[in-house]
Amino acid sequence: QVQLRESGGGLVQAGGSLRLSCAASTRTDSTYAMHWFRQAPGKEREFVAAISRFGTSTKYADSVKGRFTISRESAKNTVYLQMNSLKPEDTAIYYCATGPEDIAAGTTCPHEYDYWGQGTQVTVTS
Repeated sequence: QVQLRESGGGLVQAGGSLRLSCAASTRTDSTYAMHWFRQAPGKEREFVAAISRFGTSTKYADSVKGRFTISRESAKNTVYLQMNSLKPEDTAIYYCATGPEDIAAGTTCPHEYDYWGQGTQVTVTS
């Protein structure tokens, strides 16, 4: 069982930056790829970014490429999402997800995941 807790969301103007954190209850760097999803009001949950075990590779949704960066800090069992050049369309609840152990980094279907955090709200104003 892995518990995930996101933090770092908030209100920001367009063009601004935020850094989200996802703290895991157990060590994940050697076991789990880690992922960020988001869900805007009235829309389906969508894949944002992924980082493989040991952080050797990353994947991004086309809508965030070049603006968002995912990273992981093994010593803190934490994954980050650095979000730059934010746009109003980035407004959503952002979720951290992982598991099972063999899930490929960048799997886009939310139903494939075992563990989710509670989410953190990001609001970007124009």
